[in-house]
Amino acid sequence: MQKFKISFSLQTTKVAELLKDTSVIEKAIDSTKKDDIDDLLGETKDSTSVNQKNLFTYLFPNVAQSQQQMSSLVAQAKVIDTATINGLLNRKEVRALLPKEIKYVKFLWDYKSNKGNDGTELIGLYAIKGSRKGKATIEGDVILDASQVFDQLNKPEVSMTMNSSGTKQWAKMTTDNQGKFVAVVLDNYVYTAPSVNTPITGGRTSISGGSMTIEEAEDIATVLKAGKLPAAARMIQAQIVGPSLGQEAIDASFISFGLAILLVLLWMTLYYGKAGLYADIALVVNILFIFGILASFGAVLTLPGIAGIILTIGMSVDANVIIFERIKEGLFKKKGLSQSVEEGFSIKGALSAIIDANITTLLTGIILFVFGTGPIKGFALTLMIGIGTSLFTAVFITRILIDKAVTNGSKLTFNTSISKGWFQNINMEFLRKRKIAYIISGTIIIAGIVSIFSIGLKQGVDFKGGRSYVVRFDQPISATDVAGTLKSAFGTSPEVKTYGSDNQLKITTVYKIDEEGQEVDDEVQKTLFTGLKSYLGNITYENFKPGFEKQGAGVMSSIKVEPSIADDIKTSALYAVFGSLLVVFLYILLRFRKVSFSIGAVAAVFHDVLIVLGVFSITYSFMPFDMEIGQSFIAAILTVVGYSLNDTVVIFDRIREFADTHKGWKYSQVVDSALSSTLGRTINTSLTTLFVMVIIFLFGGDSIKGFMFALIVGVAVGTYSSLFVATPIMYDTSNKEEKKK
Repeated sequence: MQKFKISFSLQTTKVAELLKDTSVIEKAIDSTKKDDIDDLLGETKDSTSVNQKNLFTYLFPNVAQSQQQMSSLVAQAKVIDTATINGLLNRKEVRALLPKEIKYVKFLWDYKSNKGNDGTELIGLYAIKGSRKGKATIEGDVILDASQVFDQLNKPEVSMTMNSSGTKQWAKMTTDNQGKFVAVVLDNYVYTAPSVNTPITGGRTSISGGSMTIEEAEDIATVLKAGKLPAAARMIQAQIVGPSLGQEAIDASFISFGLAILLVLLWMTLYYGKAGLYADIALVVNILFIFGILASFGAVLTLPGIAGIILTIGMSVDANVIIFERIKEGLFKKKGLSQSVEEGFSIKGALSAIIDANITTLLTGIILFVFGTGPIKGFALTLMIGIGTSLFTAVFITRILIDKAVTNGSKLTFNTSISKGWFQNINMEFLRKRKIAYIISGTIIIAGIVSIFSIGLKQGVDFKGGRSYVVRFDQPISATDVAGTLKSAFGTSPEVKTYGSDNQLKITTVYKIDEEGQEVDDEVQKTLFTGLKSYLGNITYENFKPGFEKQGAGVMSSIKVEPSIADDIKTSALYAVFGSLLVVFLYILLRFRKVSFSIGAVAAVFHDVLIVLGVFSITYSFMPFDMEIGQSFIAAILTVVGYSLNDTVVIFDRIREFADTHKGWKYSQVVDSALSSTLGRTINTSLTTLFVMVIIFLFGGDSIKGFMFALIVGVAVGTYSSLFVATPIMYDTSNKEEKKK
């Protein structure tokens, strides 16, 4: 974080009038420059220029009418106009007009915006006086402490204490500038600019304001304390999504998500009959709980969040499926409905497997949240919330509904005429096929690893850095032609590909990615506009930029990522994933008392992740949708890890139960029988989860297809690995342990 600075904030009246009153500057320019300055600052000579945009089309000066009305704000502007205003105020023609006494003034924005009377987001502009070298009068290394406190009227204020050097500098500064304003600046944003009421010579200062809130006071105190840190802060990622693309993505996602949930509800009813309706009610309540809690937190729903919700839905359905399958087993053994329901919901029945699966997934979520960043934290938070709500709804709400039905004498069969007899009396010898499974898995993994090291993965902007723009045109466009045109504009060939429809392109460039500042961002976007001008017709640059309502062509969304974010995301992802696997390994070892179970579960996770990576490396060059490796792909991998662990633990729990109840059997017979008994649950859960993913993949937006494809491959492979990789490895490892004994 950059050192904060305490600088002079020039009085509003003086600067605002200098900006507003063009008569002040007429003396400083000759007649040959006057027309240009008029265009910049707002002077109009005739009716033809009245409609032209200029500085005061965007900037609203704050000119005080009296000393009592004076504030530290120079002007206000709409947030969407700040880039345009920065460009105008930084022009040499405008800077040359400022009088010598304020020649080194810097125009800085407030760190937060506020809503105007019409609901528009407004932000304040300050004029900060600096030295020739741009150094502030006092910097943050003199601060000993700062905190939010309350004054005698119980209003929030900030208390700040300085060291001896800072006390002397502060005393001189406040004495020389009594009645004027000072500003606290961090990373070129103004956090507060209070007036100096009296000289402050004791080293302790109170910053207060009639409208200051507790949150604002805490922000200022945090900035003052953090100002001692010398490390520079940089914006490493910024993303803009225009209203057209945003609404299209939202509409497509909600429609596909709604359709997927509807199919899951219908499937549960088709398979379990009336009991399936009770599970549907619990599932709907679970989804409402998740969205309600996320809304109360003010969380933003992103692709990682969607991944967490999808995994949660799968776990919620899985819990009901496990319970219902155990109840069906009791009914098959003629135990009666009431006793079967009681056993199904008991710890000796389905509850043990449900708790183990949820605890392993919860531990994964906690580790991911602690060690992860950005998308990993978003995924982990949604996952942890979903675990709590799904466990509550599946066990508590479903139990209430079923108990009420049993009490009222309802006949619950937990199947329908269509599903009756499905997955019953199955006795497959899974272990006899394990060598074939090893060969298949090994071949796919080796092919994937060879592809990764030879072809590689298609890294997105998140991992390699750059600026990426989604641009829509009025007609179908050739990506090859556009790439050739933009090469001359950028100096290097950008990556251009069709994105969704044939009139939409995704353009990624590393042009000036190592340079910072809003001016550089504007320059790159203007260069893009210039390079595409021949394809855009009569569209102006203003209508080309994202964030403007428009029809037809223009930038739909843009994203900028500094190259350094790749290392941060990769490192945090590795720590989070390996940390969670270590914790899960230890939990399974503690719970099942055999290291073979832990080895089998972790091996299956590595197997699933390697296959997903290999599939992406092999297929990205010819798939008709985007398969970049970025933050959303990390969320998909984490979902695969969570699903694989959940599926494997449920099967292991059943193996442990069979081993305890069939002590006279061979261990291979125990394992095969346990796998056969859980096959209905495994296929049912996988199908319902895949329903959601396939529907979203088919009918969701273009930007989500690669993400959903990774989930589909991962869930399919995770289901396979639980049966044919995790369990066989556990069995083989157990045999080796027995031979050693």
